Amino acid sequence: MKVFSLALLTLLLVALWTGSQGASLRSSYSVCCYKDMFIRKKIPTSLIKGYQKTPSNCSHKAVRVELLKGKKFCVDPEEGWFQQYQQEKEATRIST
Repeated sequence: MKVFSLALLTLLLVALWTGSQGASLRSSYSVCCYKDMFIRKKIPTSLIKGYQKTPSNCSHKAVRVELLKGKKFCVDPEEGWFQQYQQEKEATRIST
């Protein structure tokens, strides 16, 4: 019975450890944007709640834009409208 309990405990610990390792791997890449995830249309600036650059370990350089309703979209940071939005945000941040 002791061997069975020890084996069961070992399996449980291994399952917990691999589950937490998998979650940490997924979480670092879940903020990445891939080729088919980019939105090409201009997003009205009045709908933007905020944005976040993707980590450097992602395959594509991108910005994740969050809308007021909580939806998130991937945007190319080189897009003209987005650069203008960033400049306006920076200008208002400096002036306040």
